[in-house]
Amino acid sequence: MGRNYKRSRGNSLKDLRLEIFKKASLCRNFENALYGKVQEKIIKFPVYMSAGQEFIASTVAVKMKELGVNPDIFIQHRGHSTYLAFNGDISQLIDEMLGRKTGCSFGMGGSASIQSKENKIYGHDGLMGNQVPIGVGACFASKIPTIVFVGDSAAEEDYSLSSIGWASTKKLPILFIVEDNNLSILTEKKVRRNWEMHDVANGMRVKSFNISDDPMVIYKHLDNSFDEPILLNINTVRKYWHAGAGTDGENFDRYEEEMKFFGTEGKEIDKYNKNLVLEAWKKQLGKQ
Repeated sequence: MGRNYKRSRGNSLKDLRLEIFKKASLCRNFENALYGKVQEKIIKFPVYMSAGQEFIASTVAVKMKELGVNPDIFIQHRGHSTYLAFNGDISQLIDEMLGRKTGCSFGMGGSASIQSKENKIYGHDGLMGNQVPIGVGACFASKIPTIVFVGDSAAEEDYSLSSIGWASTKKLPILFIVEDNNLSILTEKKVRRNWEMHDVANGMRVKSFNISDDPMVIYKHLDNSFDEPILLNINTVRKYWHAGAGTDGENFDRYEEEMKFFGTEGKEIDKYNKNLVLEAWKKQLGKQ
C-alpha cells in the first residue's frame, strides 16, 4: 500500500506545514477548553489530555489523506487529538466528556475510551496497551492498513511487545506510533527501563525510528507506510498532568513554536479554532 508521496510545485512544504498546524490548532484549543471545564468542576471524572502531543496525530492524519489510505486506527487512552485529527465529531466528543448518551462512546467511555466508527477509530478499553494486541489481531485478520497509537509506558507491557513481534513475523501492513512523553504518570523512562522501544522493535526486525515530534520529521518518516511493519518512537512533551487539570511546569511547547513560525496567520488560525471550540462547548452545554 505504501508509496512515496511528492508534493506538487504548487503545494509547498510550507502549505503542508500549515495544513498540519490547522489540525493541531483544533486539537490544542479543544484540550485547553477541556482543561478549563475540569477546573470549573463541570467535568468531574478523570481526563487524559493530549495537549503538547497533537502534532503527532495531526501529521499522521494529513499524510494518510495524501497517500489515499483509510486505515483502521486503534487509539490510546490519551487520544482526544487522534480522534479530532482523523475527523471525529467534536460535538460527540464534548457529549462524551459530559457523560451523555449522545457521546461518541454513548457516555460510557469517558475520556479514555473514545471512538468513531465512521472514521474507523476503535476505542481504548481501559487496559493500558491492550490496543496493541487488539490492533495487531484485527490487522492479521483483515490485512487492512492499520495504525496503533500507544504511549511509551503502555508499550512496555508484555502483550504489547509480543504483539509487535507477531506483526513482524506475519509482515503485517501496520504502523505503530509510540507517543513517547517520557512519563508513566510521573515516573521517567530512566527509572523504568534501560532500553528504548525502537531498539527492541529493530531487534524484532520491525523497521523502527526514534524521532522528534517536529511535523516535517514525522511526515518524512511516513513514506512507504504499510509495505511492512514500521514503528516510530516519537519524542514529545506532555503539557498537562497524566490526568486532571494541572501542568508539568514550563516545558518546550511545539504548538507555540509552530504558531510563532506562521506569525499573524498562525495567531489567526489559533483564534479561529479557539472560538470554534468555545462555541461548540457553549452549544452542547446549552442542551438539556
